Amino acid sequence: MIDELVSYNREFVKNKGYEKYITNKYPDKKIAIVSCMDTRLTELLPASLGIKNGDVKIIKNAGAIISHPFGSVIRSLMVAIYELGVVEVMIIGHTDCGAKHMNSSEMIEKMKERGIPQERIDMIRYCGINFESWLRGFETSEASVHETVEQIRNHPLIPSDITVRGFVIDSVTGKLTPVE
Repeated sequence: MIDELVSYNREFVKNKGYEKYITNKYPDKKIAIVSCMDTRLTELLPASLGIKNGDVKIIKNAGAIISHPFGSVIRSLMVAIYELGVVEVMIIGHTDCGAKHMNSSEMIEKMKERGIPQERIDMIRYCGINFESWLRGFETSEASVHETVEQIRNHPLIPSDITVRGFVIDSVTGKLTPVE
């Protein structure tokens, strides 16, 4: 399957399909969006917000959550704010999110079924990784978005003048609902 994507890419470049996407690295709308990596949102999210290439910075992960206060999501937001001029942050969770149902015990069992030895899991736990918190799901998308908004608003390295707002998008219709 990857080979098919690489083959398509060769034709895309050869036919100059990239020309309509040319922009610079600075987001025109000065907004960063943290959203879920759910495939239903790949085209729906930008279409429902009326954004195009170059408008915003989009940071995606499973569940649109911050699993570590100094992890890649916060790092990406800091780059967006301090290097790329972002002044507003949107956290966008969605309905029917698969990350909601994540269960660390079940995932650890799946790891072992795929050949990850228990000793490696134990060693990682010994090094301080709390699988239960790192691989946890959440009660509701609204509660998760609210928690993520609060983590960013109260982060010691995010300036207080940054606007942070939360929303849940309907993963079928694209309707955006604010989270207070």
